[in-house]
Amino acid sequence: MNNIINLSDVEMIRENKIILSDINLTINKGDFLAITGPNGGGKTTLLRIILKLLKPTSGIINYYNNGKEIEQLSIGYLPQKNSIDPKFPITVRQVISSGLMGLKKVTKNELVEETYRILKLVELEDKADSPIGALSGGQLQRTLLGRAIISPHDVLVLDEPLSYIDRKFEDKIYKIISNIATDTTVLLVSHEMTKFAEMANRHIIVDHNITLCHSASHLIHCDCC
Repeated sequence: MNNIINLSDVEMIRENKIILSDINLTINKGDFLAITGPNGGGKTTLLRIILKLLKPTSGIINYYNNGKEIEQLSIGYLPQKNSIDPKFPITVRQVISSGLMGLKKVTKNELVEETYRILKLVELEDKADSPIGALSGGQLQRTLLGRAIISPHDVLVLDEPLSYIDRKFEDKIYKIISNIATDTTVLLVSHEMTKFAEMANRHIIVDHNITLCHSASHLIHCDCC
């Protein structure tokens, strides 16, 4: 497989505390990388470094396309904690459709159609015009997932996608992510690994550095999870 992301000798130190150390990781096109580890172990920091939202203290992050280094990848991102102010006057429809903003060749009709398709997929048609401040935690999480997946991406990064999601919708989340993973590189952090580990082809534990898991069973039953 072709390398798509490479981290070399990455270290992150914050307030004289080592968050990540000696991180060397190659992500291949088509990988489904399942990531787990203890709270405070640096999982979210690792994702933010991979996304280039956070500059490491030292080390190098490179993106590639067909063996050639590039500056940017198209990456969809579901953060662990949303950064949307619940008082901000924006609707579910507007949040989801914002995932298509900035893309070329998207007509107004395509924007409307794709937004409605995702609203149905995350089962929020009846909340389309509701302000985000009126949503439950699970509904907001589904809205943000919709924003992350409305556009096709080279990579989809999901940080605790099951947060606030009720059991009724959990199986739907698994199906959505499984379908996307057929043609998209997926990096997924979760404490609930039972099904995600079965879906993934690679597994790592992050606890300030990286431990490669040799089986899904190891990931599910590791002492740190």
